[in-house]
Amino acid sequence: MDRRSLVLVALVIGTLMSAIDTTIVILALPSITHDLHSSLILTIWVIIIYLLIIAVMTTQLGGLGDIYGRAKIFNTGFLVFILGSALCGASPDIYYLLGFRAIQAVGASLMQANSSAIVADTFEPEVRGRAFGFTTLGWNIGGVLGIVLGGIITTFIGWRYIFYINVPIGLVGFAIGLRVIKSQARRKVSIDIAGMLLLAAILSTVAYGAVYIAGHGFRALNIGLIALGLVLIAPFVYQEKRAQRPVINPRAFRVRTLTFSLMATLFQATGYLSVVFLLIMYLQGIKGYSPLDSSLILVPGYVIASLFAPRMGRLSDRVGARMVATVGIILMAIGVLVYITLRVSSPYYVVIIGSLVTGFGAAMFWPSNNSAVMSSSPPELYGSSGGLMRTLSNIGTIISYVLSISIASLTVSRTVAYEVFLGVIRLGSVSSQFLVGIRTAFIASVAILALAGIFSFVRGHGHQVPQGTPEGTGKR
Repeated sequence: MDRRSLVLVALVIGTLMSAIDTTIVILALPSITHDLHSSLILTIWVIIIYLLIIAVMTTQLGGLGDIYGRAKIFNTGFLVFILGSALCGASPDIYYLLGFRAIQAVGASLMQANSSAIVADTFEPEVRGRAFGFTTLGWNIGGVLGIVLGGIITTFIGWRYIFYINVPIGLVGFAIGLRVIKSQARRKVSIDIAGMLLLAAILSTVAYGAVYIAGHGFRALNIGLIALGLVLIAPFVYQEKRAQRPVINPRAFRVRTLTFSLMATLFQATGYLSVVFLLIMYLQGIKGYSPLDSSLILVPGYVIASLFAPRMGRLSDRVGARMVATVGIILMAIGVLVYITLRVSSPYYVVIIGSLVTGFGAAMFWPSNNSAVMSSSPPELYGSSGGLMRTLSNIGTIISYVLSISIASLTVSRTVAYEVFLGVIRLGSVSSQFLVGIRTAFIASVAILALAGIFSFVRGHGHQVPQGTPEGTGKR
């Protein structure tokens, strides 16, 4: 196996671990809540804190790759993630778990922020889509393992091992990465500490307020926190305009193809990535399936995405990203439309059909859109653009979770909605009422995906580089 193939292996393992810990926690939340004597609303932060930290830190940690070398920072991410995973598994209470989960998220940020730039450094534009197809394969395999292993490990071994499993996988990836990933020329860049703190404040206050509104209803404190987060957007924008190396770089939005590709990333994540939450609400709360059975029903879509992502990456290399990514978004929306038809009495294979359609759409969108982002990025912004893409994706994911839980909980007691989400109870007589809320959330997802599709389509075939910026290459 040549060096470039081994680089892909290391990147896939890093991506796989990040994906595992995004999905594996979902089905373990009831056990964590019970064993650590936590409240349901506090336990949900095991997911949200991970996403918040990644969203805030990803672009700036991509800058660390520019300063110290992407190989060094990426491989450090492996070690931090492994350490955080081991500590999460040993957590004595929920507060330790949240703290160790934050450490784990820093490691994931170090890897995510530099992986796309490493692909761009290693592979020529004409084969870059195929390389992104394999990193997407790692993400989807991680999704499969996360959902399946979350059910199996939690049921038969215990929730702590959903974190311990990262240790041996991570050590293998670290050993390969240490050997084969080479750093490119380094350059001195600054870190936007003020921008990071402002973005953290915005996302934390809005997420906290929205989650607690979903759990307890409208209260002055929660509404005030959301308002504070929205007010902080103004100083954040001011800071980003004056920062030497901002968290969200305004220069990236001077390139048409890059701008619309990034917007497609944001709205695809916002409209799609919480769908699995809604399906678990349906399968466990309405249909009464166990966590293990629910996980197995959702597997086929991830398998399809894993099998076809490399092929779709190669297709985007030949015909350009616009049509491949846009058709992928359309298929994801069609799959969600299938979920809208779900009834209390619907057979489980309706969910499988929807998952197959959305899985194929995901296989088309992710590698082609990632390739479009990096191919339309000026070379000196590779680290920033890769980190920005991950940041927007994680911001979209946070918004997606909060919106779906909030919308779905409008038709029943918010406390009941959380318990359904965690698989604690089955709704019984109010199943039809709650299903209305789930359908409403699915409809919102379709509308947001439609917006992502518009951005994907209007990005154009090529890209425009700002005056004075080195020209990129590649048909996108």
